[in-house]
Amino acid sequence: MSMAPTAWYRHLSNHCEGTGRCPLPFSLVVTLSCSRLIVQVAYTVLYVLPFYLSPTTRPSPTLSRDAPSVIRARIRFVTISVTISTTTTFYILATRTNASPREMLRLLGWYPIGVLELIKTLLLTAVLFAGPLLEKAVIEDRWKDWIRGQPLNETLSSWIGWRNYVAGPVTEELLFRSLLVPLHLLAPLPPHRVILLTPLYFGIAHIHHFYEFILTHPHTPWAPSIIRSLIQFTYTTMFGWYATFVFIRTGNVVAAMLTHTFCNWAGLPRVWGRVEPRVAMGGPVIRPKEDSGGEPGKDPKSSLRWSAAYYVLLVAGAAGFQQCLWTLTESPRALAKFG
Repeated sequence: MSMAPTAWYRHLSNHCEGTGRCPLPFSLVVTLSCSRLIVQVAYTVLYVLPFYLSPTTRPSPTLSRDAPSVIRARIRFVTISVTISTTTTFYILATRTNASPREMLRLLGWYPIGVLELIKTLLLTAVLFAGPLLEKAVIEDRWKDWIRGQPLNETLSSWIGWRNYVAGPVTEELLFRSLLVPLHLLAPLPPHRVILLTPLYFGIAHIHHFYEFILTHPHTPWAPSIIRSLIQFTYTTMFGWYATFVFIRTGNVVAAMLTHTFCNWAGLPRVWGRVEPRVAMGGPVIRPKEDSGGEPGKDPKSSLRWSAAYYVLLVAGAAGFQQCLWTLTESPRALAKFG
C-alpha cells in the first residue's frame, strides 16, 4: 500500500508499522502532542458551545431543536466553527511540518476523492444494515418511493432533513475525522489508538443533547433521561470508531460523510420485537365474523415469516460486515498502515 510521497509521511508510516523508531524529531513530537490535546478540546467546545450562547439556537420548553429557525441558526454557527477549526489545522500543519498544500489536502482526506472507495464503503455499510434495508425496502414497501426519488425530495425540502443528512454529517466528519485524526497520527499515535480515542470526543460532543432533552422535557424523570443520553453516547462513539477506521483506511473524508448520512438515515437496527409490514402485502386479510383474534388487516403468519427473514439477514449482515471490513476499505490512499 503506497503512502503520500513525502519524507515525514514515510517516517510516520514506519512508526505505524511498528518499527519502534521515532518518526519525527522529539521537539516536533512534543509540539504536535500538545497541539493535539489542545485542539481536540477546543474544536469540540467550539462546535457545541455556540448552540447555547444565542437565544436563536438555545432550546427551551417552548422552542424545540427541530424548529426551522433553530436549525438554520445552528447550521450557520457550526459552519463558522468548522471554518475556524479548518484554518487552525492548516496553520498547524503549515508551521509544524514540511507538507505542501497538496500534501495537506491529501492528509485531510480532501484530495483526491476516490470514487471506488466511496462505492465500496457504502456497500460495506449496506451489508451491515442488510436486515434494516429489507425492512424498509420490502417489508414496509418503500422501494417504489426510492425509485421515484421521494426520500431525496423530502430531505431537500425539510430543514430537519438538511440537518440530519447534509449539514450534520458534513460538518461532523470534517471536524472529528478530517481535522482531528491527522493531528493524532502526526503526534504520533498508531492508528488503532487513534480509532479508539478520537471518537470519544465525537460521543462527548453529543452529550449536550441530555441538557437539551431536560430543557424541552422538564417533567421527564432524570433516570430515563440519563439512560437515554448514555445510550446515545454509546452508539455515537461506536459509529465514530467505524467512521475513523473508514477515514484512515480510505484516506477519503467524503466516504466517512456518506457513511454518516447512510447511518443517520437507517437509524439503529431493531434487535427485538416482531417486524410488521406497513401495509399487509397481498391485500387485507379477511377474517370470519366469529374470528376476532389479532389486528385487522394483519396476517400473523406473514409477520412471523418477515421477522424470521429480518433477523436472519441482521445476523448474516453482521457476519458479512466482519468478513469484508478490511477488503472493502482497502485503498492505496490510506493515511496509515495497521500493524
